[in-house]
Amino acid sequence: MELKKIASFQVDHTKLDIGMYLSRMDGDIMTYDVRLVKPNGGTYLSSASMHTIEHLFATYARSTRESKHVIYVGPMGCRTGFYFITRGISHMQAIELVRESLTFVRDYEGEIPGATEVECGNYREHDLTAAKEDVVSIVNILQNYTPEQLVYKV
Repeated sequence: MELKKIASFQVDHTKLDIGMYLSRMDGDIMTYDVRLVKPNGGTYLSSASMHTIEHLFATYARSTRESKHVIYVGPMGCRTGFYFITRGISHMQAIELVRESLTFVRDYEGEIPGATEVECGNYREHDLTAAKEDVVSIVNILQNYTPEQLVYKV
């Protein structure tokens, strides 16, 4: 079998920066690439921070008015950001939802949702302090973000 080069490996990661990009469109399903740190920039999200962001981001996004449109929120293996997959909302609504979700992470105080031994496969590995710090840059960048900015730089 010949392995195909998947779309995300065809993006020039040397030109990516912190931001939100439209990665794929499959009919009405949109996959967004939400970068919290610059790829190959030498600084990466810690596993504990990513885990906490994932719990808070996914919980918030699935608790909003747009919850029925959220298909998936999950971390990238390279530890530079998250995939956000939606169906049936506009690009602007997706940007707003990501901004609101990550603002929620930035401002969150309290117990991490779903972070018990019964609910999570690695419930001890969380870092709320780091998670809050790690979302500050993207929250600021997304303040005036437009759908035109979702395009990968070539």
